[in-house]
Amino acid sequence: MDLTTTVGSVALPNPIMPASGTAGYGTELGAYVDLSGLGAFVTKSLAHFAWGGNPALRTHATPGGMINSVGLQGPGIGAWKQEQLPRLVDAGARVVVSIWGRSVDDYARAADLVGDCPEQVVAVEVNLSCPNTEAGGSLIAHDPDTSAAVIAATGGCGRPRWAKLSPNTDRVGEIAAAVHDGGAEAVTLANTLLGMAIDPVTGAYRIGSRERGGGLSGPAVHPVAVRIVHDLHDARPDLPIVGVGGVTSGADALELIRAGAAAVQVGTANFDDPRATRRVLDEVRELMPRTGATRVRDLIGRRGR
Repeated sequence: MDLTTTVGSVALPNPIMPASGTAGYGTELGAYVDLSGLGAFVTKSLAHFAWGGNPALRTHATPGGMINSVGLQGPGIGAWKQEQLPRLVDAGARVVVSIWGRSVDDYARAADLVGDCPEQVVAVEVNLSCPNTEAGGSLIAHDPDTSAAVIAATGGCGRPRWAKLSPNTDRVGEIAAAVHDGGAEAVTLANTLLGMAIDPVTGAYRIGSRERGGGLSGPAVHPVAVRIVHDLHDARPDLPIVGVGGVTSGADALELIRAGAAAVQVGTANFDDPRATRRVLDEVRELMPRTGATRVRDLIGRRGR
């Protein structure tokens, strides 16, 4: 079976990678998975500055998934380049750096810091689905003009850019078109759904963030991810998509590929089983003969009646 695929100009040996925020910044996952055997390794989102993240409690288990409000805690790109990136390079990983910021300038500065990274950093995933101060207090990924401005400002990274978008808007198609026009080669669909949990006895919020809510992920959101990928691929078949949302098996991954994804990220499953990415990849390989195809890229957007 030929599992090679491409996301825009980025060639990958297979379509499976961890989702940002679920496998750390470096080789933590390497104790369980051969990082060189994955399509790519996606880092937790990094800013141009160090950030402590949100107060506890940061995670809460839900039926079919979890709510998290970690708050993009991180050491900053400078420290990451010195301490973690060399280990990823030594492990043979193809690295996708996820970056975030609160403003267009923050994103530009983060991207500029990526500019001198080695060639093993094959792409930058621009996480537009985080709180900001330049889009009316909402998410950058809910505003097409601001999203496009961020992408246009991140060219200093010198790599292909993937725009990570939010599912919490009915403007996904419009925003995807805007970021593509701004310079993004691909989009990652989708980030977490907005969620909240309250203790029914005490009335206490289950999450400690200021908003008292967080992002819902896991198997419960998988059908939403399939629908979003499906609809965008039908509307924009020229725009490569990295599908993410509730993938726990090879069947889930192939479903997103059938919907229109060129590659797939495994997220919440990594918390339950740090070998999840490798297992999903193995299951894709095992299922391929049953599809009638010999190349996984021939299944992208290919559906029955």
